[in-house]
Amino acid sequence: MKIIQLQLYVLICCRAAVSDQLTDLGSNVTINCDLDENEVYWILLKTPDPPTVILRSMSTTSAPYYFIKTFRKKYSLQFKHRLVINNVTADELGVYYCMNTRTPPKLSNSTRLHFNTVEFIDQNQKQCQIIIIISGLMNGLLLIVLIGLLKVFVVGNRRSAERSQLHTDLQQTRVTEEHQDQLQYAEVDFSKLRRNICSSQINSTYAALNLPKS
Repeated sequence: MKIIQLQLYVLICCRAAVSDQLTDLGSNVTINCDLDENEVYWILLKTPDPPTVILRSMSTTSAPYYFIKTFRKKYSLQFKHRLVINNVTADELGVYYCMNTRTPPKLSNSTRLHFNTVEFIDQNQKQCQIIIIISGLMNGLLLIVLIGLLKVFVVGNRRSAERSQLHTDLQQTRVTEEHQDQLQYAEVDFSKLRRNICSSQINSTYAALNLPKS
């Protein structure tokens, strides 16, 4: 309930003085708290999201209390109330407040953290170039694979057609050879033919001379 009240209070008082702080992508940033308190809350406001309570500094120990465990890797405290942000990304951009833990609560002046525009654009351009290069390489690789598959398909069909044609030619050759073998091995009885010819010639001779056959 106390955290919910704290967030509502930040929403109401978010019109306090704001100072801009430029940073670079991936750098470490330190934000000062101008409250002279033993314990403070550090709060991040990213519109249109509700405020996020990051941590609470403790007077009894140097280790802060984190409201979300994953914040341990990103945020830390330095010199009592200074908030340190490690390896800044776009997720850490926003308006930072520190607020005391007493009642009534008191907010510090806020610090708006944002990237150096020129460098941020350069980073985005580099990322876009890398994405374009990777996309081009992937498309080129895909094109090579498609061409290879097409060649395999065409060569396979060509070889299949050649094999089919060769099989057909072999069958035709076998049929021709078998036909030639049949022609070569046909038997002709020339002795009977010779006898018939001689007999007919003799009969014709005797008929012409009117001689009786012996």
